[in-house]
Amino acid sequence: MKKLRSKSAIVEAAKRSIEDQSLAIKNLAPLIDATFAEAVELIFRSNGRVIITGIGKSAIIANKIVATLNSTGTPAIFMHAADAIHGDLGLIQDKDVVICISKSGNTPEIKVIIPLLKRTNNPLIAITGNKNSFLGKEADFVFNSYVEKEVCPINLAPTTSTTAQLVLGDALAVCLLHMRNFSSDDFAKYHPGGTLGKKLFLRVKDLVEQNEKPSVELNASIKDVIVEISEKRLGVSAVIKQNKIQGIITDGDLRRMLSKTDDFSNLCAADIMSENPKSIEINAMAVDAIQLMEKHEISQLLVTQNESYAGVIHLHDLVKEGIL
Repeated sequence: MKKLRSKSAIVEAAKRSIEDQSLAIKNLAPLIDATFAEAVELIFRSNGRVIITGIGKSAIIANKIVATLNSTGTPAIFMHAADAIHGDLGLIQDKDVVICISKSGNTPEIKVIIPLLKRTNNPLIAITGNKNSFLGKEADFVFNSYVEKEVCPINLAPTTSTTAQLVLGDALAVCLLHMRNFSSDDFAKYHPGGTLGKKLFLRVKDLVEQNEKPSVELNASIKDVIVEISEKRLGVSAVIKQNKIQGIITDGDLRRMLSKTDDFSNLCAADIMSENPKSIEINAMAVDAIQLMEKHEISQLLVTQNESYAGVIHLHDLVKEGIL
């Protein structure tokens, strides 16, 4: 094994690792056949859960696949292969489907657990790189995760093989997601917390209600406009008539006005406002507000409700919520 002695050698080794794994993943596609489809349909029709088991690095991959399935509408549970023979086999219920992950399919733990799994009569799916292994021969369905070699330079540390297992697990989850017509609304149900949850759940209404509602009439004096913008502290004021938006005045509009004239005693809001301001409906998603602001390079949006003025949403609101 050649020792890496320079930054360029490190970069080259990293690139080669990625390229080799990419090729190995590409070579998985021809291995997908009707057996894969039959297993997916079996899980889709099942009224039980998916129990995924493995040992070592495969167990870690199993945990990730479980998490992906749970978050996309397929109930799944991880069962460690070593713990299974010490009571965890009790996790498996009558209608469950079992997936066992093992590169070789011949490890001692796998050879012990497979006969026990077969006794439960639950369908058994194998994810293995060796179809002719003990696991491969005993399974009802086999997902072939064969890779020619690990990117580990001594071909020992599970690297490419675990990547292949993970990719097959993701393929399984994606197929089930399609079959369930799983939507972004469904996804939101399983991800209510954190930034992801906020992106899926948070609406303009949730933010605008926290803010002041700056507004002036068309004939408001410039002094009144300045006071309104200063007091409401959003850097902007809507110009309204019978609560319908006529225009918008921002801090920038005031600065531009002052650069053009020293006497604004005869000016009113209608004279300096920008017409047809960008706005968004109060029930729109907060992420839609982000996209609108980014598209037009602005930091505030007027908010409407049933075509009436409802308030202001500011870029800072979105930053504060952590979704930008």
